[in-house]
Amino acid sequence: MKASSSFKNAVSAVALSAGLAMTGTVAVEFAAMEAAHAATVSRIEVRGNRRVEAETIRNYIGIRPGRSFSRDDVNDAVKRLFSTGLFADVSITQSGGSLIVTVDEYSIVNQVIFQGNKKIKDANLGRAVQLQPRKSFSMQAMQADEEAIREAYRRIGRDDATVTGRTQQLDDGRVNVIFEVQEGGRTKIAAINFVGNNAFRDGRLKDVIATKQSNFLSFLMRNDIYDENRLRADEETLRRFYYNRGYADFRVISATADLDETENAYTLTFTVEEGERYRFGNIDVETTISGIEPETLRSRIETRQGNVYSAKNVEDSIIALTEEVAGSGYAFAQVTPRGNRNFETREIDVVYSIDQGPRAYIQRIEIRGNQRTRDYVIRREFDLSEGDAFNQVLVQRAKRRLEALNFFERVNISTVPGSEPDQVVLVVDVVEKSTGEFSIGAGYSTSGGESSSGGFSVEGSVTERNFLGRGQFIRVAAGGGKDSRDYSFSFTEPYFLGRRISAGFDVYRRTRKFDDKYERDTTGATVRFGLPITEALSTQLAYNLSQEEYTGLGDCADPKNVPAFNNCNLAPSIKEAISDEKWIKSSVSGSLIYNTIDDMKNPHSGLYANLTLEVAGLGGDAKFIKATARGTYYHTLSEELDLVGLFTLGGGHIQALDGDLRVFDHFSSSDRIIRGFDFNGIGPYQPSSGGGIDHIGGKTYFNASAEAQFPFPVLPESFGLRGAVFADAATLYGSDVSGAIGTDMQWRASVGAGLIWASPFGPLRVDYAYPLVKEASDDVEHINFGISTRF
Repeated sequence: MKASSSFKNAVSAVALSAGLAMTGTVAVEFAAMEAAHAATVSRIEVRGNRRVEAETIRNYIGIRPGRSFSRDDVNDAVKRLFSTGLFADVSITQSGGSLIVTVDEYSIVNQVIFQGNKKIKDANLGRAVQLQPRKSFSMQAMQADEEAIREAYRRIGRDDATVTGRTQQLDDGRVNVIFEVQEGGRTKIAAINFVGNNAFRDGRLKDVIATKQSNFLSFLMRNDIYDENRLRADEETLRRFYYNRGYADFRVISATADLDETENAYTLTFTVEEGERYRFGNIDVETTISGIEPETLRSRIETRQGNVYSAKNVEDSIIALTEEVAGSGYAFAQVTPRGNRNFETREIDVVYSIDQGPRAYIQRIEIRGNQRTRDYVIRREFDLSEGDAFNQVLVQRAKRRLEALNFFERVNISTVPGSEPDQVVLVVDVVEKSTGEFSIGAGYSTSGGESSSGGFSVEGSVTERNFLGRGQFIRVAAGGGKDSRDYSFSFTEPYFLGRRISAGFDVYRRTRKFDDKYERDTTGATVRFGLPITEALSTQLAYNLSQEEYTGLGDCADPKNVPAFNNCNLAPSIKEAISDEKWIKSSVSGSLIYNTIDDMKNPHSGLYANLTLEVAGLGGDAKFIKATARGTYYHTLSEELDLVGLFTLGGGHIQALDGDLRVFDHFSSSDRIIRGFDFNGIGPYQPSSGGGIDHIGGKTYFNASAEAQFPFPVLPESFGLRGAVFADAATLYGSDVSGAIGTDMQWRASVGAGLIWASPFGPLRVDYAYPLVKEASDDVEHINFGISTRF
């Protein structure tokens, strides 16, 4: 730092104060110049500069030879030079007819080097720091970067990480900036406690919040990391949980995190006040807008008198009413709910008041925090754009959509005033999270019948939900076992041609071996389009093309060897299919999907239904029409016990369009139809040459299932393990195969219990089922273990 040797008057004191405020020392001297008078110089001399041209510095100071200047001009020149960020120190003095500008340039960053980091890669730390190659170095920036690196480690649960920055001097005023990192141990969450909760036990509330208590799988789940922002989000999650279950007076009194430095572990404590539980009382609609009749709007209200109070139902009613009124031409209409609590009856009367709101327009939508996700991926989730009428309901809907993308840890949308009184700026702040996943699934089936050999199988997949930040979905999967091999590739563009229409394709190859008697190779592709109809209802259209090839094994290997082939232990219809050439199916299909499930990963309420119609015959060998339907309804039986009930109904029918159906086009039973029986282990069958039987599937099936799911006792709910008890019933009947036996409708039933694990590798499930009603020809399979498929 430089300083003048003498300060002769008050001007020098002012310059010193300004220099200290800029973290550099500035000396300004005017020899032979009185404080109150302006001065002139004949030339401006620049000293100390190595990289910055002298003429550039002269242009910055704004003082010209031969023109008068004052002490204020000098102060302004000093500020301008400091504001460039190029200089650590500036000194301006006058010597005779010369103005001498002496500068001390900041060093230039040559490299930013990270040492000792293993848990966070160099590239990720490089994005977190300010100092970058070819930019100016400052001690203040290095200190700020030290804190930024520590914050990055706090976000991955390493609060005791230490960061030390230093410089390595190089030639030509360059420096290497070196950050030495000691990552320390993982900071855990030893306990999560709740104080003041009576309606719901601690375990239920722990399951609600995102932060989880540490366990032996936390290194995979990464959900036991303390973060101040996540703690605030958990508070909001608790509020919504209680508000949606009748507790309108609920509040979080405090949420604290206490660090035990000896154990390097946090204890989180949520202190809550639940209040009373309310139900809806009288529901009414009123409006000050002429032309809008309240009676016509009542059908759009989601709240019902006598039901348990739910903030979500109120929000849904506001959205429905706003859309209805806006559709009538009132873009600025504002729906405001007014609640009136009756403390004696514990009811809340709700009046939806519809008024003409203030006229406000969106000046622009500003997006912040998206380093990877492209702006248009976020903007397209809004049903409004720049210049449109501001509508808070549509803004909240966009927020929900952005959160549903699962690209972001947090989404916050706020407004700031625009350039005009009737304009607002929408500010969208997002915090991105990892969207790539690697999962491993495993399955096991016993060898209960002649349709499959059973055994273990595994599948690994790599999924990217936000490919290149474009919001596209890509999945590559491969797997197999002793008697199976699978390969697949899927791609989905959620906004085809800029519209809310999804488009994608699937390519796959599947190989199955059946009892070491024959093998099936299926190669196919599907092109699909999806279109939303309402928030809950959508449709999907697809074109499907596949080729099946069957190959006999052992005695069944060579159909031309007629004596051996006739004696191989298979049903006649299967032998006939093996003898055929490659079988090509070309079909189109359409589906209607209705989905009101509250949480697809951990459903507690709602309905998921799928109706699909497939028509084969657009070329190829297959010619049939197939209809299938399946619906699953979830309902929480006990909030306190986290007991969830679900009921499933399904059915299907296939009809030939030309001639009879091939045996392999029939429906085969599976664990999605009924548990406790082998794959393709029930329904019509044919005797085989070896004296046994082969099930050949059926044309029609119906199935029903009732199940109750509950947290697994003893283990913490953060482990993700739940138990289940179930009862299944199904029938599979009808056949176009000549000589088929057991084609009449016969019901089967089974009961059992299962374990469901929301593992880091995906949802896994193991079931034990015992058949109560079965036929003598059925093949039983008690145990099934594999990837859980709910929908």
